Amino acid sequence: MMQGAVVVWILSALVCLGTGHPHKGREDLGTLKQKSVLTDYGQKAPSVHEDNSADHAANSLSMVTSANKGFAFNLYRKLAAQTDNQGKNIFFSPSSVSLALAALSVGARGQTHQQLFSGLGFNSSLLNQADVNQAFHGLLTKTSSEDISAGTAVFVDNKFKPQPEFLDALRQFYLADGKNVDFNNSTESAAAINKYVGEKTHGKIDQLVEDLDPDTLMYLISYVYYKGKWKTQFNPAATEEEMFNVDGQTEIPVQMMYMEASFDVYYDKQISTHILRLPFNNSYFMLLMLPDGGLTQLEEHICPMHYAKWLNGMRRKKYMILVPKFSIKTKMNLNNVLRQMGITDVFGAAADLSGIAEAVSVSEVVHQAALDVDETGATATAVTSVGVVMKSMMDDVPELRFDRPFMVLIADSSNNILFMGKIINPNL
Repeated sequence: MMQGAVVVWILSALVCLGTGHPHKGREDLGTLKQKSVLTDYGQKAPSVHEDNSADHAANSLSMVTSANKGFAFNLYRKLAAQTDNQGKNIFFSPSSVSLALAALSVGARGQTHQQLFSGLGFNSSLLNQADVNQAFHGLLTKTSSEDISAGTAVFVDNKFKPQPEFLDALRQFYLADGKNVDFNNSTESAAAINKYVGEKTHGKIDQLVEDLDPDTLMYLISYVYYKGKWKTQFNPAATEEEMFNVDGQTEIPVQMMYMEASFDVYYDKQISTHILRLPFNNSYFMLLMLPDGGLTQLEEHICPMHYAKWLNGMRRKKYMILVPKFSIKTKMNLNNVLRQMGITDVFGAAADLSGIAEAVSVSEVVHQAALDVDETGATATAVTSVGVVMKSMMDDVPELRFDRPFMVLIADSSNNILFMGKIINPNL
């Protein structure tokens, strides 16, 4: 039987399903009656009130959080190694990617499910789907405030009827919104998806989709939005134009922000890299990684072990820091990268997504994300003008000058990595 198609967009992460044999009927996720959720292949998952134990839930959350960190660095290394990404800025939300794929795994079975779990770094001998669902529910309810929001949504074609257990699980554990649309009307359905994404990203991304295949059956979207103000803000009056060394041969003018204060810093001698921690006025922070040479050695070695070493080894010291104002906006296809991470069957005829519907498979996984950094703070998924910092005139205070390619990530106090990337050219 010919497989249908699923498209996954991530920053928004989209799962679009199509099939040669449309299922008749219509169910709106928002109007489905609450049912028991079958998340572990026929085994009823414990509800929030019936959880086996607080210790088990906490242990599952810890394992999923640890796996998410490993997934973030693994995905970054794969993206950085892609030929198409050489010499380009990279920015993505590993939290959004793992959220979308974990939600997709609810409907996966057999080898397809095993590959998703393995690719995400979940130990299937210690974690089942119910554990993962509960863990993501905990992570999502934690990331709900004025500063940050995350969640999923399902746009279902009027003629398509996914398994109700799949929809129930997404609503209960992944906080999914549900909408019925007519994908035969591509203009109207694209407008509905873009309007939803625009609202969830506070207008920062409002054109997620353009052309929609009329054979589309479902889009599954995951989103992560963050806006934070620096705990200590840069003075805009101190921002001046300076040169940024892109590749040793190319210099470009940028607006460089300047601040002299005490910062948490670490120097990793093993990979000759300075690490700077810039806290926001909440529980989140930005980590900037500046290698003495090029980014290659840092990218080859970056992993959870180094990340933990940096944070644990940081000491507070007085520095002059110069950081460019910058905007990063990316859109990338993740199909090949996920295949390299062992997630292969989901894209072809071998896909078993029967927990969603029969004869469907993933056709495309695409990630779109953006970040804006200025004197006041940072907005993930925002795109704004590029700026720079004034250079220091004092010689007795050590200096950290981010005037060449560097890496960046945003994480919370539990070290959950929301966003990650590298800045090659602040003006792109």
